[in-house]
Amino acid sequence: MAGYRADPKSPNLLDALAERNRRAPLAELLRPKTLEAFLGQSAVMGDASPLRNLYASGELTSLLFWGPPGVGKTTLARLIAKRSDARFAELSAVNSGVKELRETIAEALDALKTSGRPTVVFIDEIHRYSKTQQDAILPHVENGVITLMGATTENPSFQVIAPLLSRVLVIRLDALTRADILALIARGVAFLREKGPAVHLDEQAAGFLADYANGDGRSALTLLEIAVKSAPVSPDGARQVSIEHLERLARQNRLNYDRQGDEHYDHASAYQKSMRGGDADAALYWLAKMIAAGEDPRFIARRLVVTASEDVGLARPTALVVANAAAEAVERLGLPEGRIPLAMATAYVARAPKSNHAYRAIDAALADIQQRGKAYPVPPHLRDAHYPGAAQHGHGEGYVYTHDHPDQAQTFLPEALIGARYLDPDAPR
Repeated sequence: MAGYRADPKSPNLLDALAERNRRAPLAELLRPKTLEAFLGQSAVMGDASPLRNLYASGELTSLLFWGPPGVGKTTLARLIAKRSDARFAELSAVNSGVKELRETIAEALDALKTSGRPTVVFIDEIHRYSKTQQDAILPHVENGVITLMGATTENPSFQVIAPLLSRVLVIRLDALTRADILALIARGVAFLREKGPAVHLDEQAAGFLADYANGDGRSALTLLEIAVKSAPVSPDGARQVSIEHLERLARQNRLNYDRQGDEHYDHASAYQKSMRGGDADAALYWLAKMIAAGEDPRFIARRLVVTASEDVGLARPTALVVANAAAEAVERLGLPEGRIPLAMATAYVARAPKSNHAYRAIDAALADIQQRGKAYPVPPHLRDAHYPGAAQHGHGEGYVYTHDHPDQAQTFLPEALIGARYLDPDAPR
């Protein structure tokens, strides 16, 4: 029926809400509803801090929360919006684009016109928006249609365009302390005991969970929830979560990818070596794993361009054109669409014939200059002869214009290097 709206008190809707809450992840169910329940971040949320004063005032300003995963970026944005009685529209840069952004802004404008109620648009992983997508946000922040709040795990100075960055207050959040994580685990255990069977988690197991989380509250609660659900049940119906059980789960549960550490470079290495070795399937697998782990697609595109230059090189120069086109497409599209040109170019580079002649040639020339001291001046006949007074110094004297005399031999290397060979004569032409 046109215009029909379900009664929010109807049994069907209440049942649906109850079912949703029952199935929601523990980390979501424990998300703080008030600032007093918020754990950690005393440096930015302490008494008389600018952010606490902003919260207390109920005023809105555009904010960008920068910090590692699971430290409360989304929660703070929600709490500030709630305090200001603002609408809260949440987007993820992973699966939204300009279309979804425009729809959200249109709804915000409509709410502002009809009720005067402001809208906070929260964009998770905003660093994954392309420049084009970030440009689309800018005018609506400037004219006050929306208040922007974003979350990023990357340094915004490098990942957010300068015009947008100049219009937000950047709030740097730290990883949660071990004490914060232990307090969060205690809340989780208490909640699970209240809602279900008894849960036994000793101090040693809680300590393992805290160490596993490495400052990420969501990670700690996720493993705790999985552990409780999969723990053996004692005769009295209690769930016993042992450290051995947690260790087994931890090995299976975590995607082994640290964007700031060795895994970041190990995966990039596997990606490049797979393309170099001509294995398109392996290259696509490592590409997929990097994307799934939240790797910056621009980092992947740079590795692709390097491989096209270093390993395909002269054997098929168009590989560099294809790789550069993919890099530009990623910058324009962002993810998830950007995965497609990345996959196309990855398969192309992997299947292309290989030649590292140009790479080896430039390194050999650099070694002569930087390591062997062969940094010779330009011979007089090759020097610029176009400026006044050049001729009296002999610049250009003896140079033969190649187009007029293509068969006349002449030297282009310094005298001491005549006969040197950097590029293999058998290199593809």
